[in-house]
Amino acid sequence: MAEDEISARLHERIRRDFPDADTARGVVGALRILAVELEDSRQSMERLLTAAVVIAAGDVDRFRSAVRLARSDWRDLLMAGYLGREDWPRVLDEELGHQ
Repeated sequence: MAEDEISARLHERIRRDFPDADTARGVVGALRILAVELEDSRQSMERLLTAAVVIAAGDVDRFRSAVRLARSDWRDLLMAGYLGREDWPRVLDEELGHQ
């Protein structure tokens, strides 16, 4: 999995939500693994990974729960992260900032 699967703006959100550098690295590592696991979804990877970060809201336990949810059903992850509706591109920009 290429490092750029996690966009620069998502990296910035992770650094903001998880200010401890070790925690942020752990989140990034878990997201890279999740990206590999969700490749077959054929969804925007930034969208999927952002949903997990949004659900977490800076809490490691909530992040772990979001990852479990993603592994169970990525559609539920998107809905729980407010990125499961037609307006998801707008919501993604609101959560991460415009590209």
